[in-house]
Amino acid sequence: MTKCYSHGKILLTGEYMVLVGAEALAIPTKMGQSLEFKPNDSKTLNWESWDFKNKLWFNATIDIMDFSVSNTSSETIALKLTKILKAVRDQKNNFLRKNGGTVKTHLEFERQWGLGTSSTLISNLALWSQTNPYKLLQNSFGGSGYDIACATAKSPLIFSKQHLDPHIERCKFEPPFKNSLYFVYLNKKKNSREAIEFFKRQNIVKEQVAYASSLTREIMNVNKLNDFERLITEHESFISKILGVVPVKDKLFPNFQGAIKSLGAWGGDFILATGDTDAPRYFKTKGFDVVITYEEMLF
Repeated sequence: MTKCYSHGKILLTGEYMVLVGAEALAIPTKMGQSLEFKPNDSKTLNWESWDFKNKLWFNATIDIMDFSVSNTSSETIALKLTKILKAVRDQKNNFLRKNGGTVKTHLEFERQWGLGTSSTLISNLALWSQTNPYKLLQNSFGGSGYDIACATAKSPLIFSKQHLDPHIERCKFEPPFKNSLYFVYLNKKKNSREAIEFFKRQNIVKEQVAYASSLTREIMNVNKLNDFERLITEHESFISKILGVVPVKDKLFPNFQGAIKSLGAWGGDFILATGDTDAPRYFKTKGFDVVITYEEMLF
């Protein structure tokens, strides 16, 4: 039996700008995804994906010779999965050539949260097959690769995209005010690939990349909550002007007393909010019931 495990991810700074080489602060989450493979003498791969409530959310029967699908609960998901499996074999020709078997994946977080259902899968497949996860990402979903870096990281990191060999700098991010940080789910999943394509159409100059990197460094080293709030508000304003999108605080939470920063693709998934112990109650009265503390979320 083969067993693999990868962490989910939170991109604290540098969203979008990480795609064009800016330094970004990324942190692995405590929650992740596991993969188990039990080989047998068949020529098929029986795939089962289980969610964090131990409910089967996807299954497929896949021919190991050509990765054709004979039975599945979702043709759309099966098509994405076989694309990754083919990309694995492109790197490692003997992958699943001799024996099929059963694969079971288990998520530790809600699929809609955007914490890395796809990136943890790619990381686990790369661990299983001993292939390059960044190349698998490039040949399947695309993106900067920071989520792949988080998947096997043991600490926060500064990530910058450099083709298939990104620069990864391990760092500490344990702010004295961490008990004032909350992650709030916006009740909808954002399609990161669509967000990436939109950003690629923007005319980004090197001065903007350098500015994004400087914000990341400042945020990483800040020790006071009011300085942190000022910097993440500055970061939010900077990205807002590039995207032409109203910051989420102005749009949804104008009377919130703390600071709010978007995370990842704007318009969905999680936001970061600062506040006291009453902050979770504020968001829950607004209909946003998933509020996770720093300690609960980050590895």
